[in-house]
Amino acid sequence: MVNWKADLNSLIEETMAFAKSVRVEPSMARTVVEPNRMPPVNWMESEREDIRQRVANFKAHQQRFIREREDCAASEWNRMLESQR
Repeated sequence: MVNWKADLNSLIEETMAFAKSVRVEPSMARTVVEPNRMPPVNWMESEREDIRQRVANFKAHQQRFIREREDCAASEWNRMLESQR
């Protein structure tokens, strides 16, 4: 049991010595890069337009569902009436 502890301590010492001996230097000099400046955006107007567009899409989607439901109900009604004849 003492042998593995000695091996572990030896490995730790070797690793620490290796870590201290390694010197890492940056490959390039650091420079400050200025970000690209975007033109100012009127967020309030663009958000309102986005909301208007989403509401319009939602309403169109709901209208399509209503039409499909009415068409389905009408076709079922016609099918039931024809089956009673």
